[in-house]
Amino acid sequence: MKRYFTFVAFVLGAIYTFAQQPIPASPPNKSILLKGATIHTATGKVIENGVIGIKGGKIVLVAESNSQFKTELYDTVIDCTGKQIYPGFIDPDCTLGLVEIGAVRATTDVADIGALNPELRTLTTYNTDSKITPVVRLNGVLTAQITPQGGLISGTSSIMNLDGWNWEDACYKADDGVHLNWPIMYARVFLNPDQIGGFVPNKSYDKQIQLLNKFFSDAQAYAKQKTHVEMDVKLEAMKGVFDGSKTLFIYASFAKEILTAITMAKGFSIPKIVLVGGKDSWLVTDFLKQNNIPVIVTRVHSQPAMPDDDVDQPYKTPYLLQQAGILYCLENEGDQEENASRNLPFMAGTTVAYGLTQEQALEAITINAAKILGIDNSTGSIEVGKDATLFVSDGDALDMRTNNLSLAFIKGKKIQLTSIQTELNQKYMQKYGLK
Repeated sequence: MKRYFTFVAFVLGAIYTFAQQPIPASPPNKSILLKGATIHTATGKVIENGVIGIKGGKIVLVAESNSQFKTELYDTVIDCTGKQIYPGFIDPDCTLGLVEIGAVRATTDVADIGALNPELRTLTTYNTDSKITPVVRLNGVLTAQITPQGGLISGTSSIMNLDGWNWEDACYKADDGVHLNWPIMYARVFLNPDQIGGFVPNKSYDKQIQLLNKFFSDAQAYAKQKTHVEMDVKLEAMKGVFDGSKTLFIYASFAKEILTAITMAKGFSIPKIVLVGGKDSWLVTDFLKQNNIPVIVTRVHSQPAMPDDDVDQPYKTPYLLQQAGILYCLENEGDQEENASRNLPFMAGTTVAYGLTQEQALEAITINAAKILGIDNSTGSIEVGKDATLFVSDGDALDMRTNNLSLAFIKGKKIQLTSIQTELNQKYMQKYGLK
């Protein structure tokens, strides 16, 4: 045991001393004008040769360069000619800041024991000193919903800006939702490491559903109490689900599970419900639209859920939801998702090849995500009055070949675009005489 902790300490020490963590940005004290770039507003409008004015962390001007505005009203004017400006990408349902090294348990804090843990909060657990976050920011992901995992009810998520000295600085929206992992009806059998078998029924399914029904019934009764009652931390954490101050995020993949889970939630009169995962969501679009259920679509870069699905089904599911008029956004669920968060824009880019337009794909990781997370009044698009959370790219930010950030702002604060990977790049460019 002593050797194990010595090894962990050595690994952590090596990681945290290898590279300097970028210093969090200072509050904006000067106004900025970005001019000459192509502006992707994420509202369906693209402005060629546009200008963006930023004051006090807010967007105060979005216009074409030939419109009437005064450059002398701004402290700093930055020429972005030939470049493209996007709203900061939003990554929902991720574990950034909760996992540093997946293989080292001491650096992971995504789950706890027990099946029903709505009182567990990622807000105070979020690690602003993570070495992964600066890497993710380099591809334009500037906001994330930090989400717990495990059990039937994992806990309560919070939405964080990916910059700050501590969780108080980084917090954008605290305790935005509770996360329910709907029990699977059938489990896949693995015959051996290289061969996947069929499906077998989940023998605990009925018992798990009964447990959830009782818990939600108790939570609903607790939330309706008008007189003082002895506090129950689990039921207290559920109150927001019933009064609409928190969203219930339901994780379900297959059609029957989706129908059953949403029907149960509707039976408890829960006002805000979001489906997460939804591999079969394209099969139940009428039901989703009828019940006004948005979808956080599971990782696009994945294999089909069922053997008889089209091989490209994960790639075209967003297009099918778009055609059906369902509000949706993209996520990175899966192994090492905290590292995969940097690939979010490229997943959106893949959907363009399978039916979406360029701007629809952009909306899937910006304004759509903001709407689903309930933060669209202040972020998710480039519009006057919203937070200046945006970035400047040398080219198309949805294409890995041209996504190269030259500037990025979070609420008007200019952030450092450096990370452990940029330092490694500079180190070996110098070693081999390429710099």
